[in-house]
Amino acid sequence: MLLADAIEDYYYYCLSKEFTAKTMKNKQQEYKQFSQFVKDKRGIKNIEDITKHDLQAYIRYKQQDRQLQAQSIVSTAKQVKAFLNWCVQEEYISSNPFYGVVLPKLPKRLSQGLTQSEVKSLLKATNGNSYMETRNKAIIAIMADCGLRSHEVRQLKNNSIKDNAILVSGKGNKDRMVFISPELKRILLKYERFKRKYFKSKQTQEYYFLSYQGQMMSHTALHILVKHVASKAGVNDVHPHKLRHYYAVQAISGDNPIDIYSLSRLLGHSDISTTQRYLESLSNDELLKKALSVSPLSNF
Repeated sequence: MLLADAIEDYYYYCLSKEFTAKTMKNKQQEYKQFSQFVKDKRGIKNIEDITKHDLQAYIRYKQQDRQLQAQSIVSTAKQVKAFLNWCVQEEYISSNPFYGVVLPKLPKRLSQGLTQSEVKSLLKATNGNSYMETRNKAIIAIMADCGLRSHEVRQLKNNSIKDNAILVSGKGNKDRMVFISPELKRILLKYERFKRKYFKSKQTQEYYFLSYQGQMMSHTALHILVKHVASKAGVNDVHPHKLRHYYAVQAISGDNPIDIYSLSRLLGHSDISTTQRYLESLSNDELLKKALSVSPLSNF
């Protein structure tokens, strides 16, 4: 079967799974590069002719010719591997030639998370009595207190917010519930009062967090908002995912830590190994605190 035909089939399969526009764009770019490489550099047109050696050559091309970072190479390799797995399921090929391909090792980097004092500074920087200020505070608070992804925050609907919980539509349209603390509830109620007043005579979309025009916030707008608040608070290197990271670390290292399986569900991870990465970012002081809390002798 022609590789181009298999890629086209897979593209429509992914569309049926309702992947995000960003994911689909990344897939298109990667499969275009991959098919171009095996055609021009390896003389291959049919998918069944692709071998492990061709795939290893593609990885070397990414490393040496394009000089991509290890993280980028591993991420794009996962896309190719997923495509070939699908081809096996569809019986276009008998086995996935990607198995046995050596990928570059990812350097272990200790992620420096936000501290409690820094998050307090972010919330303090959004104190105010206007629609925009109460909205910004509610967004910072909901990411830090519930660990939502940036696109999950933007896509929240008015009916997503319940009395003491939030219905979140996560990756792959998988719904989950996260819970609203009393402090977060107070912040959200204040935001809702200012929202009703601000849009009293204006037509708006059904999203919970709105732009000043009453529309869904864009990806860029949310990132700019977080950067603006961080600059105002004097906190460096802050982005939406760092607030999600803060929530995860606090959940597993606080005074009443939850187990990693519960945290995985609250974060919307399909694989617990993704959640385990947050454990690697615990500081030595946090690890010491956890170690002492489970010390058998200390708990006699």
